[in-house]
Amino acid sequence: MVLVFQYGSNATPARLLGPKRLNGNGRVVGPAETVEEFDIAFDVHSQTNRCAASNLIRTPGHRAWGVLYEVADDFVRGTRPDGQRTLSGIEGPSYEEKEIMVRPPGGEPVKAVTFLVRSERRTAGLWTGAWYVSWIVYGLREQKVPEIYLAHVIQVALEANRQASMAAEEQSKVIATL
Repeated sequence: MVLVFQYGSNATPARLLGPKRLNGNGRVVGPAETVEEFDIAFDVHSQTNRCAASNLIRTPGHRAWGVLYEVADDFVRGTRPDGQRTLSGIEGPSYEEKEIMVRPPGGEPVKAVTFLVRSERRTAGLWTGAWYVSWIVYGLREQKVPEIYLAHVIQVALEANRQASMAAEEQSKVIATL
């Protein structure tokens, strides 16, 4: 089994463990925070989500929250027994697998696998959608991540949309209500 740290739309267990992704092949361990300094960003275009998707970028003074899952190795990378996509395939070519240290609330740091955007795939000026941000906020909220961090995620999404195009205006109104 592999510990996997998900900070984006896969923070919602119903999405990650649902029939279109891991189909129940994994379990939630609980919330966790990065030990190293990272912040959430919306800097990669997602074909699947039709908007900017999330990433973690090294940022002094910030730590990112996510959900820790336990997933069988052959559902993370390689070939799944059922022939469906692994997490590596779900994340796609814009992301690369990285090992990071995370800490569950009140626990000791543990090594976990996560997926970060490849530096050459990062793009400034993208807008993100309310539907995408809601997967993050609702998933983290379900795991009882501190509300102050959820407010930060919303602010980062709103700032990304402010720096993007006018097309983001409607999405920003909905994101602000999350």
